[in-house]
Formats: sequence, structure tokens, C-alpha cells
Amino acid sequence: MASTDLDPLLLLRQSIASGSNIIPTTSADASSTDVPEASLSQATHLVFTHPARVAVPIDAPTRFVSNDKPVDVRSIYFAWLNREVAIPEYNASATKLNEELPGATHVHKFAFVERLELFTWLEGASEESEYIKPLAGDKDAAAAASAAAASAASKTAPVLASSRAGRGTLDPRLAQIYNGERRMGDRNTVLHGFKPADFSSVRKHAQQFMSRKPSPVAAAAIAAAAGLGNPSLVINQKPQRRPDPIIMLSPSASALLRMSNVKAFLEGGRYGPPDHSSSASMMHVSRVMKDIDPGRPMRFILVEGPEQFKPEYWNRVVAVFTTGQAWQFKNYRWSNSSDLFKHVLGIYLGWRGEQPPDSVRAFGHQVISTAVEKWHDPTRLGAESSRWRDREVVESIWKAIEVHMRHKGWRKDTAPTQI
Repeated sequence: MASTDLDPLLLLRQSIASGSNIIPTTSADASSTDVPEASLSQATHLVFTHPARVAVPIDAPTRFVSNDKPVDVRSIYFAWLNREVAIPEYNASATKLNEELPGATHVHKFAFVERLELFTWLEGASEESEYIKPLAGDKDAAAAASAAAASAASKTAPVLASSRAGRGTLDPRLAQIYNGERRMGDRNTVLHGFKPADFSSVRKHAQQFMSRKPSPVAAAAIAAAAGLGNPSLVINQKPQRRPDPIIMLSPSASALLRMSNVKAFLEGGRYGPPDHSSSASMMHVSRVMKDIDPGRPMRFILVEGPEQFKPEYWNRVVAVFTTGQAWQFKNYRWSNSSDLFKHVLGIYLGWRGEQPPDSVRAFGHQVISTAVEKWHDPTRLGAESSRWRDREVVESIWKAIEVHMRHKGWRKDTAPTQI
């Protein structure tokens, strides 16, 4: 069986997609159909039943890396089982499990962004993550493609490349550039035959220049000049992934938007009442921000609190939904509302026809006030027809977020490092 077939992350993702059983057990025998199930504190293996029955050691490292250390299978599976619970409850459950585990064994406690990245990948909503290393086969394919491209580039300048016999191998990137050199001559060289000009000094400087890593913009320019369609032949550097912006919701029970209904509202354009029994603590929504990146949807992380926030995460916060209650900001980087809304966009959502609370109006222009029609029982006559304005409200909210993001420095491939 190929090594990729035994990759724990891939097996878990395939099992989730197919809805097949995953069994923690004390047995390494996956062939038996009546494998005894064990608790995560006692289990030694996870048995996957799809696409084939495979037993994987539960303490085996995975390709998910946190703080430069691979996370084990038990921690990954435990996080997935607790994907619907709030972060404090998840941390409490992880602490309890650690107390039950023998010796120095413990489960890793994922930060909220790590959890979101993990769940998004496991559910098949994304194909890559900054926390997940590619499979060995993916690396080999990338290396082969790079070698093939380099080989094709070297073949386009055979005379120049071969003329360096005894002086080392010519960089295929330089071969492309040298091949584009225009051979000049006068009437004497035309009559007596062509003798290549001495470009040794020029090439010496070119070699020194190429030894330095150019900026991505310069790399693209050099690639274009050399006739290369792929700038990676000029600079072997993986482009930095633009981080996902963060939108914070109010955890107040009086908030009209909570984790249970915000996705349907911001993505679907229709308001529905929140389900207060939901314990989800984060999720993501996607939106094309035409004035920032019209070519692809931008993914936004939604969270109700800053638990386990790293300091740099605050530079990614683009909006805060608020009900005007000061306690919401107690654990924020800027606990004073005046300071907070100088850095991020404030949004209040209320009922149409009702005045915002005095505390919200006191924020002034720092917080935009929006309103939706009051919710009525959908069985009530005319209830559905009153929801047509929801889309207008959603569009106005996204437009305000987009304007704010551009003002703070969000661009197609970059995010602000300080807000």
C-alpha cells in the first residue's frame, strides 16, 4: 500500500467525506469487523474503515504542524470530535483527557485559527493550509515540474550553454537571457564571418545579480524579459499566503446575529433568528471583494471572542458587530470603545423602526447602524415577503467592510501588518 494511502490526515478526510466509521481501539488488527471500541485515553490505534480498513497508531505524528511540531493523530481526532463546542469547553475537555492519559502523553490544544484551518481542510472546503505540509508525492511532482521547465529553458539556448564547457553549468535562467542577446556587427564582420562578441564582463555582473533573490515584482519583470512564462524559474520562492480577515460577533444573548445564523445572513442575504442552543464558537464565510480581489472569493473568519488570540491576529480584525455593551470589549486589545473603533469598523444590527440603544448612538460615526425587518413566524401571512430587504442590508454591510479594508491596506495578495 502506498505511503499516501496510510496518511492519517488523508484517511480522516476521506472518512468524513464518506461518513464511514472511525474506531478508537486497543487492537492493531484492522481486518476484524468487530474491533472493540476504546476511549481516547486508552486507545492505541484508530481504525479507518474507508476506503479500506486501516489501523493507524493513535500517537503517530501527522502533517499538521503547530509551532514547528507535528500534531499527533489523537489530538487531531479529538479536535474533530469537539468541533461544535466553544473554545472554553473544548479546552476543558482537553484538560480532562490529559489528566486521564498515562505518563507525559497529552493532546494538543489548538488555537482558534488552527482549529478553523484544520476543520476547513478536513471538510474539503480547502485544498491547502499553512499548517499542513504537502504529501511527499506532491513535493516530487512540484520538483519534477520545475526540473522539466528548467530543461526546456536550457534547450532554447544550446550554443551559449555548450560554449561554457569546462566552466560549470550555466543557469538556465541566464541561458534564456543570453539567448535573447542581439549579435551586432559592421561590414567587416559580415564579410569575414561572425565572431561572437566578448560578453564576459556583462555576464559576470549578470551572475552576481542573479545570485541575489529579487523581489516578486522584479522576478516577474525578469521572467517576462527572458521569455519565461513562469517567474518561479527566476525566483524559487513560495509566495506568502494572504491571511484571512477576522470579523468578531457579539456574544450577547440580545445580539441579532450569532454563530448559528450569521452565515445564512452574510452569505445568503436572509435573516433568521439565532439558535441559542448552538455552541459553535467560530466559522468562516466567503465573499468576493471586487475592489480588493475580484478574481477569487475572500474567506473571513467569524469568532465571538478573542480567546487564544495571538497579538498579530488583531491586525486581521476588520469588523466588530456590537450591541453597545461595554463588557464585550473587556478582553480586546483595545478595551476602550473609542480606541477600538479607530482601528476596526463597528457595526450594529437592530430592528427596523426601532432606535439603536443610547450606548450605540454614543459611538457616533465610528459605528454604522443597520436594521432588518422584525422576525415573524414564517407561517404568518406575508412573513416571507417582508424579508426582501435583508439582501440590501447585507450588501451595505459588506460595502462598508470593503471600504474599511482598503483604507487599512488590504490588497489582492497582502494584508496590513499594523492597523
